[in-house]
Amino acid sequence: MESSDDILSLQLEAPREVFTVSSLNREARQLIENHLGTVWVEGEISNLARPSSGHLYWSMKDENAQLRCAMFIQNNRQLKFAPDNGQHILVRGRVSIYETRGDFQLVVEHMEEIGEGVLRRRFEELKNRLAAEGLFDTDRKQIPPQVPRRIGIITSPSGAAIQDVLTVLSRRFPAIPALIYPTPVQGKEAPDEIARMLRLANERQECDLLILTRGGGSLEDLWCFNEEVVARAIAAVEIPIIVGIGHEIDFTIADFVADLRAPTPSGAAELAVPDHTQWLSSLNTIGGRLSRGVRQRLATPQRFLEALAHRLNRSHPGVRLQQSSQQLDDLETRLHLRLGLLLSSPQSRLTELTANLLVSTPRHLITSLRDRLRFGMGELEHAVNKALQIQKNQLLLVERTLQSMNPLATLDRGYAIVTRKNGGIVTDASTTPPGTSIDVQFARGELSATVDDNK
Repeated sequence: MESSDDILSLQLEAPREVFTVSSLNREARQLIENHLGTVWVEGEISNLARPSSGHLYWSMKDENAQLRCAMFIQNNRQLKFAPDNGQHILVRGRVSIYETRGDFQLVVEHMEEIGEGVLRRRFEELKNRLAAEGLFDTDRKQIPPQVPRRIGIITSPSGAAIQDVLTVLSRRFPAIPALIYPTPVQGKEAPDEIARMLRLANERQECDLLILTRGGGSLEDLWCFNEEVVARAIAAVEIPIIVGIGHEIDFTIADFVADLRAPTPSGAAELAVPDHTQWLSSLNTIGGRLSRGVRQRLATPQRFLEALAHRLNRSHPGVRLQQSSQQLDDLETRLHLRLGLLLSSPQSRLTELTANLLVSTPRHLITSLRDRLRFGMGELEHAVNKALQIQKNQLLLVERTLQSMNPLATLDRGYAIVTRKNGGIVTDASTTPPGTSIDVQFARGELSATVDDNK
């Protein structure tokens, strides 16, 4: 027998909340996705798998740990490189759980190679921070003079960019002198030297327009123009400054901070001095400034829309479909392994198993269940309509019966109900001698009478 202490402890024990494995995995997935949201992760690819569905599965590892990753086909179609084992990558995605196996995983939405990816991440972080401080605001930018008194050129004296700038200046407006502030435009010392030359030009006030320029190159080659020291030096210059760095597709932090951005060194020179197309160039400059202003003002609504889109994606049925798709990929992998073992069996056994497999595929079962459901719905609808019609017919029959038995219905046909004053219905005239007081009830109204004669 249980002791009194055991009984008391059982009575005081809190009620148990019991999960199934599936419900616990689902709760864990939703908790992780709602708490962590979108994250950036970098590491090395290992165990890369490419099933026929087009999805990608791999493990991302570093020296201490590894993380399972999945990238679905709608996202990996946008990749600009072919991922492979041993590659260092930077990815953006949402942390989740593959419910079928309870695996902790990262559902990747974007992937880039680690070298350039890290630089671009640093670029975006600095760009967002400086934009929040107002360094990119249009209202702080100065308008370059239409006809500068003297132009200062901050660049390498031995590069091709200086020759391009001087050639264009000489062709468009040779009367305007140019002053060169020599500085390296690549390497570790370049950011500090560029910033020093900007401060020097600002202190001397020898020019009323500055051009900061260099030729094209890789992201690493142009990186000195993405350093914070250069951006803040440009922002502190009181002289209007035009930046023309690299090619048209190259954008740097210096471009956003400068008063005017040119696509190339030659383009910077063209913007600096007028010619017969000066008015057209002015209109293009105004359009560029307005475009930058609109983009900056749309930044906050865009982030708001991205946040709403992220919340929608978290609760979107596509998340469940991705889980199901991954489960199908898992079943496909197991199927291929099983088929590999079955290939050693006799051909007849292989044919039999193949036929059984085709009948047992999820697609066949889904189609069969869908047909059964459609048939069952039709049968149910027919049965419900038939039962309703039977009940309706029975109700009409009862209504007619009640109507026929209603004494008031008889009154409507011209009959009347005669009762004595002292009570009782008169059904025989002989029971009402002369002088008997009676009441006569019609379909509409009553009257009182006295019997004069009966026959």
